[in-house]
Amino acid sequence: MAEMGKETGKEMGKEMGKGVTAGKLASTMQKRLTRAQEKVMQKLGKADETKDTAFEETVSNFNKQMAEGARLQRDLRGYMTAVKAMHEASKRLQDCLAEMYEPDWFGKEEVDSMAEDTDMLWIDFHQKLVDSALINMDNYMAQFPDIKNRISKRDRKLVDFDSARHHMASIQKGKKKDEVKIAKAEEELGRAQKVFEEINTELQDELPTLWDSRVGLYVTTFQSLAGVTEKFHNEMGKLSHNLNDVMGKLEDQRHINEDAANHSAESGSIPKSPSKLDAPGAESNAVANGSSDSGDLPPGVLYKVKAMHDYAATDGDELEMKAGDVVLVLAFDNPDEQDDGWLLGVKESHWLANKNLSARGVFPENFTQRC
Repeated sequence: MAEMGKETGKEMGKEMGKGVTAGKLASTMQKRLTRAQEKVMQKLGKADETKDTAFEETVSNFNKQMAEGARLQRDLRGYMTAVKAMHEASKRLQDCLAEMYEPDWFGKEEVDSMAEDTDMLWIDFHQKLVDSALINMDNYMAQFPDIKNRISKRDRKLVDFDSARHHMASIQKGKKKDEVKIAKAEEELGRAQKVFEEINTELQDELPTLWDSRVGLYVTTFQSLAGVTEKFHNEMGKLSHNLNDVMGKLEDQRHINEDAANHSAESGSIPKSPSKLDAPGAESNAVANGSSDSGDLPPGVLYKVKAMHDYAATDGDELEMKAGDVVLVLAFDNPDEQDDGWLLGVKESHWLANKNLSARGVFPENFTQRC
């Protein structure tokens, strides 16, 4: 009890420092002292304590719900932090690719555009998570502090009610009946009971409703989380597919450039074609060296091929091609002069326009596919 008096004295000093009137402060401190004495008497078994098992179970559920909500809120914020970190890492990676990607490489503009689109997807993903999940969770958790304070207040008012009840009983048991004291005690008991029952009734209505609301919160939160995440990954998957296509075409471009470079290196020492492609009787010799696969082919044409890639001629006797060009393949005047992997031909468009096979040239066979 001595320690209780010291604590009460300290609290009185703090309250006086806040500008509380002496009368109000004395009343507040008296209530605290009375409650403390009542709790001591109840713990010692010298005074009975009002119990409400159903309400205590409701409060237990409230504490559990508040703890679970705080955990979910904390983990959701941690998830947001991870999403933001992943966004920053993704942006650095995309920026690195865009900066290293040389202007003459295939798909330079597409790579730059995909870097911007990826960044915008991450920004939109994070914002939608905040709007649809985190804000809803924060609003849900904001109601707990007030209810927790009201539960504590209800506990204090219950102690006041028990104290007033015990005080009334002690006066009634006295040898001398003091009607004035009895009337005052009855008034204090009625007031304490009314205050307690009001806040107790409110909480009995609110706490079960709050307990049931957790299911709706979990459904809303995780449905929103799942929907936003699914949409994000679908859109990101499309960008990843496009990037994969661009990388594949860049690899094709590299192979074409390598083949062209190898051909240029070989052309300096090894003849690719006869010195006279337009020699008299060339067409008749072509027919003698091979026959066409179709009766619709011009005389002297062996078969047709289609260019699958662009080919830039590096020598005057080479045939320049664009992807999609159809070429009529001819026989060499002298088969010994034909290099491995090279064909002689004329574009079909030239034949259709001029009805002659004079604009002939050699070209790499691996750039074409037989029609």
